[in-house]
Amino acid sequence: EKYVVFNAAAEQLARAFWPGGLTLVLPRRAGSALSLLVSAGLDSVAVRAPAHEVAQALLKAAKRPIAAPSANASGKVSPTRAEHVMDSLGHSSLLAMVLDGGPCVLGLESTVVGFPGGIPTLLRPGAVARSEIERVLGRPLSDADATPGEAGEAGRASPGQLESHYAPGAPIRLNAASVGADEVLLAFGADAPEAEISMNLSVCGDLREAAANLFAMLRALDGQAGGRCIAVMPIPDEGLGEAINDRLKRAAAPRG
Repeated sequence: EKYVVFNAAAEQLARAFWPGGLTLVLPRRAGSALSLLVSAGLDSVAVRAPAHEVAQALLKAAKRPIAAPSANASGKVSPTRAEHVMDSLGHSSLLAMVLDGGPCVLGLESTVVGFPGGIPTLLRPGAVARSEIERVLGRPLSDADATPGEAGEAGRASPGQLESHYAPGAPIRLNAASVGADEVLLAFGADAPEAEISMNLSVCGDLREAAANLFAMLRALDGQAGGRCIAVMPIPDEGLGEAINDRLKRAAAPRG
């Protein structure tokens, strides 16, 4: 609270989901010592309390907030292991070290919620499902994409909201019921078509397992595709499936 201003709904969500995979976009407190570089000059700041013991130990050692941008090249597949970070950024002279906390447990970025006009608004689906947040708030979340004005602008300012994002090198075909000879397969569930090269997000159809596997399997298939397309089976658009489908839709979007 030294740095941002919480409203009642934000306090509810912080109590329910922190530490954990929820980011809150809140107004910068007047006189805050935070650099404007942290929020790209905006009057709001995205804040989160991580649950991972390594991240918590780092914060305790630093004794101050830490600005944590994504550890991957912009627009590319998100890293979920330390070796993914090295693959993406290891060539950079700016990378002094990688702090290895093991594979990401959730596998997806945090859910981002903002409060444009005081309205709880989903800016990015992620590791905390919409239904869980709405249960705590006792009301539906507004959608930034469907809301004009301030909420829509907030959505575009949230990370990961470019039309093309999280993209591997190989093209992606969504909602695949079959696999072509020129495709590799990212499957979901027990009833998967045969393919020469395939990986299954969750044979038992568990969306939490699928979320944890998503980016690592996209990376692995991209490395094996050899110029072929990645066909992706349909994912239920409920619970964590909303965030999984958001990432897949952006990964499959035309690239500029």
